[in-house]
Amino acid sequence: MDRWAGKVALVTGASVGIGAQITKALAKSGMKVIAIARRLEKLEELATNINSECNGKVYPMKCDVRQEEEILQVFKRAEEELGGVDVLINNAGVISVEPIIDGSTETYRKILDVNVLAVAICSRQLVQSVKKRKASGHIININSIAGHYAETIHSPVNVYCASKYAVTGMTASLRNEIVNAKLDIKVTSISPGMVKTDMVKEVVASLGKDIRDAFVDVPILHDVDIADAVIYCLSMPLRVQICEIIIKPHEALATKNPRPYAKN
Repeated sequence: MDRWAGKVALVTGASVGIGAQITKALAKSGMKVIAIARRLEKLEELATNINSECNGKVYPMKCDVRQEEEILQVFKRAEEELGGVDVLINNAGVISVEPIIDGSTETYRKILDVNVLAVAICSRQLVQSVKKRKASGHIININSIAGHYAETIHSPVNVYCASKYAVTGMTASLRNEIVNAKLDIKVTSISPGMVKTDMVKEVVASLGKDIRDAFVDVPILHDVDIADAVIYCLSMPLRVQICEIIIKPHEALATKNPRPYAKN
């Protein structure tokens, strides 16, 4: 990670869970981290905690990634105040247990806006920033195993799987375009299985009792596991590009991680 010390990273959906852990890991590695989310108070609390113990620094900025103008404003501030963005972590994501067949168009739009369009807009802006400065960069998309094996997910998740398949395809297209443009930017997709986050807790809590009980002994990943994967990808030598990482919980530990979502 030495090559990234002092460089600028931008993490979307940074206020809690995976995004917060990635922000902390990058700051610990000496990076300047722009942490964006809708809840500024959460970001400021995170920044205060991290800045007191890390070599890097966290810069909280309020941003709703459904609003393109807010994304553009963040990148403008990054250029004016920090010189531009070198590493982009597209982490923001939403899910819904509303079935597609009974769902609202607004739910479809929300998921696609956050999980797909925001990824494209942020990636475009990162490429433009790196290209303008003739610098090096890295885009890491926090994808999902749902973007590879939708048939294994039997509970309703609306168009979440479709959105993650879009991220899988977009990551490959971005990589090809960047190669054709002869830019020094790596593109990586990290696809975890189920991670113990507030988002997943809400999904499980909304399911019927019989389905919730099926999660009693399910092995599960932690947010720090995904942050570790991000650091691993960024730590590779210049000659190495990690294109895709699929992360699953270790099945043998199922009985050692009992009732991850059981109600107390």
